Order: sequence, then C-alpha cells, then structure tokens
Amino acid sequence: MTDTSTISGEARPRVMVIFAHPDDAEFLCSGTVARYARSGYRVQYVLATSGDKGSNDPDATPEQLVATREAEQQTAAKVLGIEEVTFLRHKDGEVEVSIPFRREIAQVIRVGRPDVVLTFDPWQRYQIHPDHRAIGQTTLDAVAAARDRLYYPEQLTNGLTEHRVHNVYFFATDAPNYYVDITDTIEQKIEALLCHASQIGSRDIGEFVRARARVAGAEIGVEYAEAFHYLPMMRPPELLRHPNW
Repeated sequence: MTDTSTISGEARPRVMVIFAHPDDAEFLCSGTVARYARSGYRVQYVLATSGDKGSNDPDATPEQLVATREAEQQTAAKVLGIEEVTFLRHKDGEVEVSIPFRREIAQVIRVGRPDVVLTFDPWQRYQIHPDHRAIGQTTLDAVAAARDRLYYPEQLTNGLTEHRVHNVYFFATDAPNYYVDITDTIEQKIEALLCHASQIGSRDIGEFVRARARVAGAEIGVEYAEAFHYLPMMRPPELLRHPNW
C-alpha cells in the first residue's frame, strides 16, 4: 500500500469506524485502526451509545457510566492516533434498525466523508447483542443511502453533498476473507484496551488479545492479525483498495 504519511489536509484518505459501545473497536479492529493512523489516514470513531448499561456495579448509574466510558474511549482513541470521536448517545441495548437511525448514520457519513468504513458484520451467525446487529445493518444501509442525492435531500444544505464510500470492512465476522497483519501494532491495541478500566478490571487482557490475534495470524502466516469480511463498494484507486501495508 502507498505510504500516505506525507499527505496532508483534505487530500488525506479517511476511515470511519462505526460501532456500538466504548471498547468494541479496541477489541475487534484497533490493531488495523492503528495501522491506518500510522500510515497517514484520518480516522474517526462513531459510537451509537456511550455504554450506559455496561456495569455490574449495583451503585453505578447510567449518567456515571456515560461520563466514565466516554472518557475512557477518548483516552483509547488518543493511544491509537484517532483524530475524532463522535458519540451519538443512543441508549445502550436499545439501538434498532430503523429509517430515522439510517438517516442519522447517512448524515454522519456525508459529513465525515470516509473512503473506508469499518463496522460489525450484520450477517454474523448467533450474534446475541442487538446493538451489534443493528449497527452493522444500519451502517450498510446508510452507506447505500449516503451516496444518492434523493435520499434525505434535506441534509444537502450549506455545501453538504452526497458521498460514496469506496470500501467496507466488517469486523466480528464468521466469514473472513481478508486479514490485516497487526504484529507491529498489537501492543498499541493492548494499551488502548487497558484504557477501558471500567470494563477490563483485573483481567490479563494482554494474553487474551494475543491469543485471539495469533489464531487470525496463522491464517496468513504472521504472528498477529485481525480478520474482516471485505465488501468493495466500487472500483477504487489503488490507494484505497486494501490496507496492504
């Protein structure tokens, strides 16, 4: 892949990672995200919720969890080199596939103008978390809507225009067809995960992450990797086709 580290300003290619809860991306694709950032891509996180139900502490309140988990996510993003974090602040566990939510994500895409989108695989079998299922499906639906001017034309004001995403990569997939070598960013991934102290607790998360990444790495003959299902949305320029660093 072409090194984009010398590209600046609006010419830089953009990556948008759309997911449900703080720590989802760190667990599932942050080694790849770190590689994008190192290569000069502008990376944006978009979270549907702030994880307001993510605690077993009987004294925790949703308001406290939102403040804690948003702060943890911002810190993790800095570790990975992510330049923007957007919280949509839907309620944890209540994200649904709907036209209003599709409209919202389409506007996020039109504003952020990503060349590449990473999100949950909506066809993963036996995915029990409804937010994960809803995010994957709605994001893909919004990718389709964002590219056509007659979808949600009320958004197209003050210079905002329709936008076409070049490539989509699904994480948390049981049908991987693309792997990214994260051997050089595995420690950065672990450091970012450790920022989510409210979720990690005292677990030895490093060995857990390495063990999972070794399984994916074995598929392509490297030490550590992350797996995706790659969905090309158009015939893109060489720069944007695959993250083959």
